Amino acid sequence: MRRLYFILVLLTLSALAFGQNERKFVRNGNKLFMEAVGDTTKIDSVKFSNAETEYRKALDKRPDDLKWNYNLADAMYKQQRFEEAEGKFSELSEKMTEPEERARANHNLGNTQLMQEKLDESIESYKKALRENPSDLETKYNLAYAQMLKKKKEEQDKQNKDQNKDQDKNKDQNKDQNKDQNKDNQDQNKDQDKKDQDKQNQDQQQNKDQQNKDQQQKQQPQQNKISKQDAEQLLQALQNDERDIQDKVKKAKAAKAKRAQSEKEW
Repeated sequence: MRRLYFILVLLTLSALAFGQNERKFVRNGNKLFMEAVGDTTKIDSVKFSNAETEYRKALDKRPDDLKWNYNLADAMYKQQRFEEAEGKFSELSEKMTEPEERARANHNLGNTQLMQEKLDESIESYKKALRENPSDLETKYNLAYAQMLKKKKEEQDKQNKDQNKDQDKNKDQNKDQNKDQNKDNQDQNKDQDKKDQDKQNQDQQQNKDQQNKDQQQKQQPQQNKISKQDAEQLLQALQNDERDIQDKVKKAKAAKAKRAQSEKEW
């Protein structure tokens, strides 16, 4: 009986010592965490990392402890490992039994989502937190801030959309203008080509006319030019005509003289 009692005492003491070791890890983690938070000049990621190590040592013994898991998620968040912290706070928000605890988990869940620019998700998480704890001013502020960011993003998206639409419109207008310009250029080129063709035809006609004129001028002297034989024949004919005329004149004078003489004798 005494031996059994002694064994029970040893087991109890061992359990107490075991529990004290777990709490020691948590206390060490909390101390490191608070020291890092207290240094407002910088984010001491080393101490937050060391705090995480202490929390994990405690969770190796009691992995389902919600409060220690909450501390671990906080240490992840402080190290800016927002995606890992989001997963941990999401699990805790479903497992926490007290409304105030669920509110804190959802509040921190919203913070991790906000840091990842998941605006719709963060707004929903803050609303869940406020349903559990409607008087939490910090959650109200974060909700309003997330809603403001969402509104600004929507306005920016709309502005970008309008700008893209204007750019597309301008692009279409430029395309139409280029099309009209190309058509005008084509018409101008056609007109110019026609003018050039007409001028070429005119020049060709002028050249042809000039060639004909030159040919005629060359042929004209040839047509007017009389051969030596023709000239002699023409000169002989003129001389013959002149002799005939002179003979006729002489005969006419002789006849007139004869008539005058006859009249005197009669």
